[in-house]
Amino acid sequence: MGLPRIAPMLATAGGLPPVAVEDRWAFEVKQDGQRAMLYLPGNGTIVLRSRSGADISTVYPELAALGSVLGRPAVLDGEIVALDDEGRSDFERLQSRMGLTSAAKAARMAEVVPAHLILFDAVHLDGHRLTGLPYTERRTLLESLGLDGEHWSTPAAVVGHGGQALETTRTAGLEGLVAKRLTSVYEPGVRSRSWIKIRHIRTVDVIVGGWVPGRGRLTGLPGALLVGETHEGGLRYVGNVGTGWSDTERTTLTGLLQVAATDECPFDTTPHVAGARWVLPRLVGEVRYATRTRAGMLRHPSWHRLRPDLAPNDIT
Repeated sequence: MGLPRIAPMLATAGGLPPVAVEDRWAFEVKQDGQRAMLYLPGNGTIVLRSRSGADISTVYPELAALGSVLGRPAVLDGEIVALDDEGRSDFERLQSRMGLTSAAKAARMAEVVPAHLILFDAVHLDGHRLTGLPYTERRTLLESLGLDGEHWSTPAAVVGHGGQALETTRTAGLEGLVAKRLTSVYEPGVRSRSWIKIRHIRTVDVIVGGWVPGRGRLTGLPGALLVGETHEGGLRYVGNVGTGWSDTERTTLTGLLQVAATDECPFDTTPHVAGARWVLPRLVGEVRYATRTRAGMLRHPSWHRLRPDLAPNDIT
C-alpha cells in the first residue's frame, strides 16, 4: 500500500494557556531530539524521514524492528532521542548518531548510544488519512496500537493541570511542555497556534552568517558568531553570540565555518562588526537569550547547540 508523504506539524513558542481553559488542552513533555515521520507500509519495513524529508532510516537501525511489530500500514509522528542516565533526552548524546551515512558505523554507534523513539501522533492508519480528526481521536488511535518497547514508547499526555505539569518538568530537569488543543486537527507543515511549545528558557533557531576570530588561546577559532533570522526575501541580523560553547563544539564550528567561507555578507544589512568574516548561510544553531530589544535584537545570547538536523529553510 502506498503511503502519502506528510510534513510534520510544528508548534509555536508561547506560554501556558489560561487556567480557565486549560482543560481544553493536553500537555506532553517536550523532547530534545530529532523529529521524525515514520512510514510503515505494513510489510515489515519502515522508512524514517527527518523534518526536512530526508531518509534517515540507516542512521537508526535499532528502530527498524518497529516495522514488524506494527503489521498495519501507518504514518506516525514522533521524536528520536538519546536518553541520559536519568532517562532524560540529551541532544548532545544524540548528535553522535545524527548524520551518519555508513550503515556499519550506525550499527556500532547504536550499541554505544542507543536511540529511543517517542511517539506522539498518528496521521495515517489502515489506508485512512487522520489529519482531519481532532487531536483526541488521533491520540486514542495511537495509544490503541500499544507501541511500547525497548527502543520506542508512547508516553501519556495530561489533560489540564498545565501549571503542575510545567513545574514537574522543571523539577525533573526537562526542557518543558508542548500544549496541544484537544480539538485541533493535524496541519502538515504548518507552525500552528494549536500546538504551543513552552520552554523553561527562551531559545531561538538562528542561521550563522559570519564570525569574528578569537584572541589569545582562541586565535584561529571563533570568538563570536554573527547570527540572523530569515524573513521573506532575506536574512536579518539579530546579534552576535560569544558564549556557551565547549572546546569541542568550538573546534567543530571552526571546521564548518572554514568550509562555508565566502566574501559576501549574507545579511540584508551588513552589521558593523570589526573583523567580521562571512559564511554561506547554511549552518543552523539554537541560541538561548534573555529577551529582545524593540528592534528584534537578542539580549544576552549564548550558544546552546548546533542543529545539523535542520536546514535554513526548515526554520522560516
